Amino acid sequence: MTRVYSGVQPSANQVHIGNYLGAMRKFVELSKKHETTVCIVDLHALTSVSNKQDLEEFSISLAAAYLAIGLDPSQAVIFRQSDVPEVCELTWYLTCNFPLGLLERAHAFKDARAKSGKVNAGIMYYPILMAADILLNKAELVPVGADQKQHLEMTREIAIKFNHLYGEIFPVPEPLIDENTGVIPGLDGRKMSKSYDNFIGLFETEKKLKKKVMKIVTDSKGVEDKKEAESCNVFKLYKFFANKEQIKEMKDNYAGGGFGYGDAKLELLRAIKEEIDPIRDSYNKWISKPDDIRDILASGAKKNREVSKQTIAEVRDAIGVGKIL
Repeated sequence: MTRVYSGVQPSANQVHIGNYLGAMRKFVELSKKHETTVCIVDLHALTSVSNKQDLEEFSISLAAAYLAIGLDPSQAVIFRQSDVPEVCELTWYLTCNFPLGLLERAHAFKDARAKSGKVNAGIMYYPILMAADILLNKAELVPVGADQKQHLEMTREIAIKFNHLYGEIFPVPEPLIDENTGVIPGLDGRKMSKSYDNFIGLFETEKKLKKKVMKIVTDSKGVEDKKEAESCNVFKLYKFFANKEQIKEMKDNYAGGGFGYGDAKLELLRAIKEEIDPIRDSYNKWISKPDDIRDILASGAKKNREVSKQTIAEVRDAIGVGKIL
C-alpha cells in the first residue's frame, strides 16, 4: 500500500471544525486504504508552547480527538513525535544540506517576522524538521493544505538533493491536496483559525456551538430578499455537512427569497450537530482515560521506531558517520 504521512501540531486543547473538515476526517478515510501514519508533532509545537503542562494536555487532547473521529490504531500508526528521537538526528543531517536562503523565503517565517518582528530560530527551521518527519518515514503521499504546500516543496527539494549526493535513500513525496475542501471559512469569512479567534470548536458545548453559529458574518439582506448562496459564509460551511439534496434545497431557498440568514444558520447548526454530537460523546469518553491514550501513543512510537531506526541506519551509512552502537 502507498505510505501516507501526516504531522499535526498540538497547539491548543480545542481542535476546530476547520481542522476536522480540512484534515482529520480525511486522514481517517485514508487510513482505511493506505499505510497511514499520524504524528502529533509536539517538537514543532515548542516554537509557540512553552508550558510543560499545556504541551502534555494539548497532545493528549489531539490524540483523543483523532480516536474519537474513528482513527483505528490497528489500521494506522499514531504516535508522539518526541518519542522518536531519530527525527532530531535526521533534522541535523538535512540542515547541513539545506540552503539558508530557501528558509528565509518561507512564507510562514516571513509572516511570523512581519507580525511580531521577533521570531525564534525554531520557526525558521520548522520546514527542516517537517522534512525530517516525512523523509524519516519514507512517505510517498503527504496531505497538505495551501499553507503547507511550500514547506512540502522544500521537502521534495532536499530529498532530491540528498539522493543526488548520497544515493537513492528517500522517496520524493507527492502532495495530496483535496481540491474539494479548500479553505474552511471562519465566523468572519477569513480562514478558520485560532489565531483569528474565528473558529468553531469541534467539541464545543451545544450552547457555545449555537452562539458561535449565530455570530457568523453575513451581508445585510433581509428575509424577503433573494440571496447568493455561494458567497455566503453560512452556506460555505453548510456544504461540508450536508448531502447533495440538502445543498440544492438550501441553495434554492437562498435564491427564492423568504428565507433569512437566521433560518440558514439554524439549518447549519442542525447539520453540524448531526455529525458532531456522536464524535463529541466519543471524545469525552477518550479524554477521561488519558493513560489509555498514552499507551496507544507509546505503542505507535514503538512501531514507528522500527521504520525510523532502519532509515537512520541507511542515512548514517550513506553519509559516512559512525554506525549505531
